[in-house]
Amino acid sequence: MVEPSEAGTPPTERPRRKWGALGFLRTLGPGLVTGAADDDPSGIATYSQVGAQFGYGLAWTMLFSFPLMTVIQAVSARIGRVTGYGIAQNLRRHYNPWLLRSVVLLLLVANVINLGADLGAMGAALGLLIGGPPLVYTVLFGIVCILLETFMSYDRYAAVLKWTTLSLFAYVAVVFSVHVPWGEALFSTLVPQFVLDGPHAMAMVAVLGTTISPYLFFWQAGQEVEEQHRRHVKPLCITPRDAGPELSRIRLDTITGMGFSNLIALSIILATAATLNANGVTDIQTSAQAAEALRPVAGEFSFALFSAGIIGTGMLAVPVLAGSAAYAVSETFRWTEGLNRRPREAKAFYATIAVATLGGVALNLLGFDPIKALYWSAVVNGVLAAPLMAVMMVIGMNPRIMGRLTLSRPALVGGWLATCVMAIVTLGFFVLS
Repeated sequence: MVEPSEAGTPPTERPRRKWGALGFLRTLGPGLVTGAADDDPSGIATYSQVGAQFGYGLAWTMLFSFPLMTVIQAVSARIGRVTGYGIAQNLRRHYNPWLLRSVVLLLLVANVINLGADLGAMGAALGLLIGGPPLVYTVLFGIVCILLETFMSYDRYAAVLKWTTLSLFAYVAVVFSVHVPWGEALFSTLVPQFVLDGPHAMAMVAVLGTTISPYLFFWQAGQEVEEQHRRHVKPLCITPRDAGPELSRIRLDTITGMGFSNLIALSIILATAATLNANGVTDIQTSAQAAEALRPVAGEFSFALFSAGIIGTGMLAVPVLAGSAAYAVSETFRWTEGLNRRPREAKAFYATIAVATLGGVALNLLGFDPIKALYWSAVVNGVLAAPLMAVMMVIGMNPRIMGRLTLSRPALVGGWLATCVMAIVTLGFFVLS
């Protein structure tokens, strides 16, 4: 990867103030896509199970997790924009190599397992919609995602990812297509209710483990670096005078993306609570199973919307999972990396995307249990999340890395709080498993 340097770099492009809805949408990018990718088919399965098992009782967890995921994603984006490097490259440059290798290995394992679960869910959803062999659809989805990520220009691909987020509104539509007792639903969303027993604690662990995922840290930091190259601007550590508008953009983008993510997750909980839980269906293991269970109790329209949403969010999440793995591996081995590069310029980077995606496809062809896939993905993410968050906070506090743009006091307090909560959640996962 090219080192940040003032030599040969075009003049810094200052963000222009944009007015109106269209201008607002243009300011969104890495944060919006990252938030939407968080609602992948694996996440849909988790939220569906929470709604089916507990009704509206845990809807409040979406408000609780929102500030935690927002602050830690903003930290990852800030690291990328200020330093001009992704998370893995900052680890390589400033910390012990064993830490980098351990983090990247765990991330790669978790992402491939998650890719397998997501691709399998997409194939199963399309099979439910049109019939036919789900495994064939799974293979086709994997190939299409590789081709799009490899051969489409970065500008066009980034736009495609941004517009693909609209597919998640299918879940908002599902909420309004079924009968929801809004008084009860809003009360449960705004007023925390928690029963101190194993099932509720395990559900809480599952929700937070799903919303705060390590691959999202690598992706958003990497995308900030990509945007920097696309706009021909320097890292903020070199041009700190541009920090005000740029950090404001990151903050707005991240808040919007994480808010969108949690709105969709809340919609899934409410929809499954109003349909599945209300009709005695309380055990959901996969997103496709949730869609199939909706058919007899909510009708064909809701079933079709739910299934289409699985495919849409999968098309968004699979490239993010594979891309975050490619950023991490490429930065570890100092390979040329970036979606803004042509395939012949970054062969190893795109090869990593293909291998990770095909690895997920292979898990399905080998008959890997999707429920076990979700479990082991959660285990590996749980091992990785809290320590990685702590490392990111240390990077963000280090003036040798961040220059004058170290984390503000609110970001420090919020980031360390999110890290502590995630550590407690991880311990809870292992105690309750």
